[in-house]
Amino acid sequence: MSGPLVLELLALPKAVPEVRRAVREHLGAPCSEVQVCVSELLTNVIAHVGEATPVTVRLFRAPDGCTRLEVTDPDAHAWLIARRPGEDDETGRGLLLLDAITRRWGCG
Repeated sequence: MSGPLVLELLALPKAVPEVRRAVREHLGAPCSEVQVCVSELLTNVIAHVGEATPVTVRLFRAPDGCTRLEVTDPDAHAWLIARRPGEDDETGRGLLLLDAITRRWGCG
């Protein structure tokens, strides 16, 4: 990874694979963990803040050596809350997945 990747876009379903591809190209190789994280964060914006919300995606190497991914939106009142979904629930596992991936990396 050279410098930071900064993308300003609208949170639309069609943007999710485009951003995954941009992340892969910026990293210079496939990185499924980062691609899953950016997909989940963008999807959360679409589902909980609203489709076509302006977002900024930033990907960079933090001073501690970790790869840092940020997805920001303008809604100051939309807080990410991890749930404990039941086994029959079809949603609600995304933040748990992100937590597991980042802990595995040691950057949670």
